[in-house]
Order: sequence, then C-alpha cells, then structure tokens
Amino acid sequence: MRPSHAQFMTGNGLAPATENPADALDAKAIIDAVGFDQRLGEALPLDVAVVDEAGQVRRLGDFFGDRPVVFGLVYYRCPMLCSLIERGTAMAAKPLDLAPGRDFDVVFVSFDATDTPELAVEARRRTLAAYGDSEDATGWHFLTAGEESIRAITGAAGFRFVREGATGQFAHAAGIMVATPAGRLSRYLYGAEYAPRDLKLALVESSAGKIGSPVDKLLLYCFRYDAGLGRYTAVSMLALRIAGVATLLALALYFFIAQRRGRRHRRLAAGGAV
Repeated sequence: MRPSHAQFMTGNGLAPATENPADALDAKAIIDAVGFDQRLGEALPLDVAVVDEAGQVRRLGDFFGDRPVVFGLVYYRCPMLCSLIERGTAMAAKPLDLAPGRDFDVVFVSFDATDTPELAVEARRRTLAAYGDSEDATGWHFLTAGEESIRAITGAAGFRFVREGATGQFAHAAGIMVATPAGRLSRYLYGAEYAPRDLKLALVESSAGKIGSPVDKLLLYCFRYDAGLGRYTAVSMLALRIAGVATLLALALYFFIAQRRGRRHRRLAAGGAV
C-alpha cells in the first residue's frame, strides 16, 4: 500500500478536539485524530437508517443498486469546508458526458446528528446552483442520520473526525469517495476540488464493479496564528503554505521563461554569426 497522509481542514478554522481553546493540539495529534483510512472494497452499511430531504426515514441502500455513487461525508452547518466539497463535486460533474440520475448518483450524508432535513435541502439547493441546474435534483441526495448510523457509515468509510468542544464545530477530512452500485468503496478523491477526468474514470470503473488502488493523501494543515496564544492554529498556517507554494511556482516560472529566452538569444546569435 502506498504511504498515506491526512488531508483536512477544520470546519471552524480551529485545531480539533479540545474543551479548552488554549490547548491547541500539535500537528501529529491532529493527524492521528482526523483523516481518511482508505477502505477500498469495504461495503457501506446499506441497511442503516437515514433521513432524506423530505424528512422520510429510508435505508442507505435505497440510494444504491442501479448506478455508481459519488459519496461524501459532510455536515450542513459547516461554515467553511463542507460547502466547498459539495461545490467541488458539482463543478467536477458539470462538464462530464455522464449525468446524475442517469449514469450515477451523488449522495452526501451529514456526520452531525443535529443536522436537519431543512439544512439538507439548503445544501442541495446551493450545490445544484453550482452544478447549473437548480430545478432537477434527480440523482442528488442530501441525507441526515442519527448517531448510530453515523458511526456505522463513517467507520466503514474510514472517515475520522473530531468535534471541537468550545464551538461544537468539527475538524474533518476533505474528500469524496466513489462506490460501486452494490455499495463497495472503489475510489477516494481528496481535497475540495476534483478533476473531472479523475471523477469520470472512477465512475466508469465503479460501474463495472472495479476497485481502485490506494492513493496518496496530500498533507494539508489548516492553522491560524492566535496572537493571544503566540502559536499557529488553523487559517494562517494554510495561508503561509499557500504563499510558499505560490512563491515556488513563481520562481519556477521565472527560471523557465529566462531559460527559454536564453536559448532563443543563443540561437539568434548563432544565426547572425553564420
């Protein structure tokens, strides 16, 4: 199995799982507490109870059976990351020649037992708006569940999350999964943006019941600098990392252009000397 690392952001911009906000966890503790354990080939618990947008109690299996499923674990009260995951899924699906409701389904399940069908309806509305069809919700399902069902679903998916005690928000992983029509996990896609080509390949493989290979998880720490604590916690560390990456890319582009110009000048000089 290829090496794995956690990719996540915190839903409220704070390091996870502490009743005392001053007790910020270090990076290793966060990685240990939050992330994805890839459970490729694992069957999702299709018999567990979930609640649809209309408030009707259903089986998770009601949303499987005919087509592969893009499967996401989010929570609808999330002030930051989850809406990006939902939007990222919509934007990846938008250019495909495959259509939700015809070729595949999209199923999001909230891992917050206090979320309501009303919140699920709003999450579906904004996701469909990003997809470009706010009227036809065929194939898009936003579900809620109780604690027991949440434990079963997140456990099967290898999804680890932590509630932050001071605010009741969650630290959680960024990503979606693709499952076969029978409900077996076949591919993990990390982050909050997904390449349409990767999503299509995952769907095509899953439709045939194929199970993909483990993928590397990109380390992404989302910290901010707390002046009162004198340390980095969620957002600013992310900004520093982004700035660092941007600087490296800018330098690489500069040297690439300079190298091309140098070669062109040498060719011109050589041509003029002939």
